[in-house]
Amino acid sequence: MNATTQMNDAILQVEHLSMKFGGLVAIGDLSFTARRGEITALIGPNGAGKTTVFNCITGFYKPSEGMITLNRADGSSYLLERLPNHEIPARAKVARTFQNIRLFSGMTLLENLLVAQHNKLMKASGYTILGLFGFSGYRKASAESVELAKHWLEKADLVDRADDPAGDLPYGAQRRLEIARAMCTGPELLCLDEPAAGLNPKESAALNELLMGIKHTTGTSILLIEHDMSVVMQISDHVVVLEYGRKISDGNPQSVRTDPRVIAAYLGVDDEEVETVLTEVGDEDVIEQLDIGPDAAHGPGTSSSYLAGPVS
Repeated sequence: MNATTQMNDAILQVEHLSMKFGGLVAIGDLSFTARRGEITALIGPNGAGKTTVFNCITGFYKPSEGMITLNRADGSSYLLERLPNHEIPARAKVARTFQNIRLFSGMTLLENLLVAQHNKLMKASGYTILGLFGFSGYRKASAESVELAKHWLEKADLVDRADDPAGDLPYGAQRRLEIARAMCTGPELLCLDEPAAGLNPKESAALNELLMGIKHTTGTSILLIEHDMSVVMQISDHVVVLEYGRKISDGNPQSVRTDPRVIAAYLGVDDEEVETVLTEVGDEDVIEQLDIGPDAAHGPGTSSSYLAGPVS
């Protein structure tokens, strides 16, 4: 397999995925592919089922029907719906952040990133107290963990605040810190649930720079849910659009931006009314102009989220 083929093959294949809660069909017969080394955005109006898809991929829900295949770079493949949720990060190398942030606010930035590597350090210790003090392997792993943490703090433009409490950071910086923490787990697929929620334009630009850096320097594939269409259109290679749990569009950002079905879904009108609305609005990029996201983020300290990442 040549380098071009390897970078363009599928890391994630979702096939005929359905998720039912009693009589409610939250996801219906959904299929899409996320390609290795690319940024794939999963978008749609509120209630479209995007987070439910993430929950199925990361093991929080077991789908009613369908297959979710994760293809690792080493050639191994995993049916995620068959793995216990705690094994998905470790074996399939999937990391996830949630819409809201929960950092260890009283710990420093550096300590937050070291926590993400806890299981790796325990493995190096031989899972013994004596190993924490006596094993040369543990000392080496500890030094490597600090080096990796500082590397990602630098990539997130936070290294100058490594010894500050995480709770003292501005909200946008906390977003980047959580992504840096996820990257310390060495994921092959990074799932981000609304990483730009509540960010101002300057913070969104810093987020975009971090995500593009991850894509270009690590080859990590990114799957994101995002309501900020300017972010989606700027950084995504591939966009999948949901409405009421079903896929209505799938393609590159330009094709999705001008798809009448997508515009109709976001405006809440019938397909045949789209041309009339666009004439009145006078802008084909109407999707990027819509305030389609949730209420502004409440900020640090009010979330119930956590991060799941590889632990080996």
